Amino acid sequence: MSTGFDDDAEWRSERNEWHDALDNVLKARGEGHVGDLLRDLQQYVSRRGLVQTEAALNTPYRNTIALADEPEYPGDIALEQRIENLIRWNAVAMVQKAEDAGGGVGGHIATYLSAATAMEVGFNHIFRGPGFSLKGSVGGEGEDLVSFQAHAAPGVYARAFLEGRLTETQLTNFRRETAAGGGLSSYPHPRRMPDFWQMPCASMGLSTPLAIYIARFARYLEHRGMKAPSQGKVWNFIGDGESDEPEVLGTINIASRERLDNLVLVINCNLQRLDGPVRGNGKIIQELERSFRGADWHVIKVIWGGGWDPILARDVDGILQKRMEQAVDGDYQYYTASGGDRVREHWVENTPALRELMKTLTDEEIRTIKRGGHDHRKVYAAFRAAREVTGKPVVVLLKTVKGDGLGPRAEGRNTVHQKKILSLEERVALAHRLDIPLSRAAIERADFYKPAADSREMKYMHARREALGGMMPTRRARFPKLETPPIDLFTEFLNRSERPASTTMVMVRMLAKLLRDPKIGKFIVPIVPDEARTFGMDGLFPQAGIYSPDGQRYTPVDAGTLAPYREAKDGQILQEGICETGAMASFLAAGIAYANHALPMIPFYIFYSIFGFQRVGDMIWACGDSMAKGFLLGGTSGRTTLNGEGVQHQDGHTQLIASTVPNLDSYDPAFAFELALIVRDGIRRMYDENEDVFYYLTITNQAYPQPPMPKGVEAGVLAGLYCFKRSTLVVTPVATKGKRAARKRNTSDGRQANGGMKAHLFGSGAIMVEVLAAAALLEAADIACDVWSATSYNCLVRDAQEVSRRNLLSPEQPAERCYVERVLANESGVFVAASDYMKSVPGRIAQWVPGSCAVLGTDGFGLSEARAELRDYFEVSAAWIAFAAASLLVRDGELQPVKLNELRANWFAH
Repeated sequence: MSTGFDDDAEWRSERNEWHDALDNVLKARGEGHVGDLLRDLQQYVSRRGLVQTEAALNTPYRNTIALADEPEYPGDIALEQRIENLIRWNAVAMVQKAEDAGGGVGGHIATYLSAATAMEVGFNHIFRGPGFSLKGSVGGEGEDLVSFQAHAAPGVYARAFLEGRLTETQLTNFRRETAAGGGLSSYPHPRRMPDFWQMPCASMGLSTPLAIYIARFARYLEHRGMKAPSQGKVWNFIGDGESDEPEVLGTINIASRERLDNLVLVINCNLQRLDGPVRGNGKIIQELERSFRGADWHVIKVIWGGGWDPILARDVDGILQKRMEQAVDGDYQYYTASGGDRVREHWVENTPALRELMKTLTDEEIRTIKRGGHDHRKVYAAFRAAREVTGKPVVVLLKTVKGDGLGPRAEGRNTVHQKKILSLEERVALAHRLDIPLSRAAIERADFYKPAADSREMKYMHARREALGGMMPTRRARFPKLETPPIDLFTEFLNRSERPASTTMVMVRMLAKLLRDPKIGKFIVPIVPDEARTFGMDGLFPQAGIYSPDGQRYTPVDAGTLAPYREAKDGQILQEGICETGAMASFLAAGIAYANHALPMIPFYIFYSIFGFQRVGDMIWACGDSMAKGFLLGGTSGRTTLNGEGVQHQDGHTQLIASTVPNLDSYDPAFAFELALIVRDGIRRMYDENEDVFYYLTITNQAYPQPPMPKGVEAGVLAGLYCFKRSTLVVTPVATKGKRAARKRNTSDGRQANGGMKAHLFGSGAIMVEVLAAAALLEAADIACDVWSATSYNCLVRDAQEVSRRNLLSPEQPAERCYVERVLANESGVFVAASDYMKSVPGRIAQWVPGSCAVLGTDGFGLSEARAELRDYFEVSAAWIAFAAASLLVRDGELQPVKLNELRANWFAH
């Protein structure tokens, strides 16, 4: 790769002419005109189709912080290197023991070895623990939150072992969590280690938006006056290959837009993905610099170790710098894996001046000279500078070697990520390089090594962490309990409302009441991704305000209306724009505030159900891992409620997806009182009882009169099923006929009819109105019909599965009955479960229903149509529900086929 410049006298003369010209412009017209001229030249180059971004957004391929600007190193580098070597050995030994045990549980060592120096500099001098305080300050300094690369977890565990936080047994049981004595999770999982890991990062790409929005939420709390201003930082370590995930670069603009100077992203640029180079034909560091500088981040590059400083100082003509610019990442990876003589020849490329410049280095020095990410001084200078930056976020680009220290047969090679097992000779060689004082037999067994408690190493480690406020990472779930809101707060939702209202409208009114409540209001965090008006939330704008760190520096176009668009520095609503990933990251940040900030924040995130759930399912899983709390609200839910929208807007499956998240309780309420009971009980469980659950509630956009709450249904609403309405026809047994009882039914006016026809209709959410209409059709046909509201099929299935498990484990005990069996124990007749979701959602309870059962749902893709036609198309309309019940009665011998034909003709005529 060539810059196109020949560093000869002609070029230097031409360059000097340009410099003189710029000096003349500066002298005659001023600095502002120079800037205008340079911008005009950039646009001209761009219009010509030439690459101008490097000149505009890239700095030279060398360290950002000059040698003269490096601060004095505050520690004992030799001793820190000794500690780092011990941690390196123990981290590798963990993986070796896991492999030696024969279970094939795996593990990774190359990533940590590339990041070890940076992590140790951070642990010893940068990362502030929970007890950190500044001399002479009055509180509010704040601890740091650090998210480490997932594959670097063995290094964090190995350090915690030396610190006395983890036992040798736990390290031995790495990736063996059920083993005797306890084990360790593969990656940072707060759910598996709730007192240790602060946030999950095992899913590549997600830790960056999470870190950004966690940093932003800290500012949100400060601006709302809920926590003191803090100097704490969010440090997020990722790999350069991970930056290919769209969630990484796709979310960095909000960090600079909101000037999140409490955020530092550290990218470990070891130049390798799992299979090969990240940018073999280019430079990933320069590419990332352009992206982040373009997004207005402060960029700090740490490329070269101190061994290059004297050589660069002698490079007065820039020939070495030019060669550094020309070489691509594929070259640098080649240098790492090659001998010194081959590296020298490739590096100097028959350039006599460069050969002369580098002749003071031996071949081995050329091969082993450190990259910047392995130099304590360079890393410390970068991290300290990052902590001192104000007004914008910082990214630190550290150039490292993947598998550093594993030796020339492994480090920097394409296969090093999969390097999990070291041969006995490789173990001995590694221990020798790291100066580990173990016998050969112990080394071959990959025994751990821990110095005595009074050794210099142990004293130093503990002293450094004590000075920085305690051990890290540490997660502390401590927060004041919230008193469950009184039922009186929800009174209006428990009573009849003749004015038609959708459950979405009900939810927004409920949010407004919660926001006004003096006890709980300040903890409510409404979140919406640019759909507030769709969901009718614009009425909350004047009341709660939309959070903006800049306040509102303009007059909104709708000023003077009842619901103007009001932004405020202390605004309570998080309006996230068209970014479901960002909104979900905000939900998680608010949902774990009880652990990060000791504040029981209650996020309510409302979204188009199909977009907000399936689009960010991985982040919802991360919420489960993080033990986040709060309410996910799937608006416009169901496949047939959203008039005219079609395939990618109609949700018929998120309730099914929700069932896959173990600690997510999902409900599909049909009525205002159901929604009120569920929200109130959710607050009780999450913030009073501190249960590690969160909620998914599907709410609809179809308006209908809201009925009053029937007596005694509270427990059934929360359990997932209750009888909403009994039939107006009374059915009594009159004789025995085969396996079934014929019945005589009494109408409400005393009229009796022969036969034993009885149907039970299960409805929920958007389809409940069709179920009620179907019940009316059946009753008019002299078929008794009870209507049941199935608020949560997922809760019913989980209960049934748990009861089945207990019965299986205790065959000697009388069999228990699950909730569905208990609540339907005295019911007879046929059962129809109709849903606006796939048939598998209600169909999962069919085995526990005491009679013939039909399941109606909306399998397949949606289509653009009106609501009534959609429901006929998917066979979930009132006529189809009534027909399904009548059809079952025919099969059970309780209705004549000829009668069914008459009813069908009548019902479908409409």
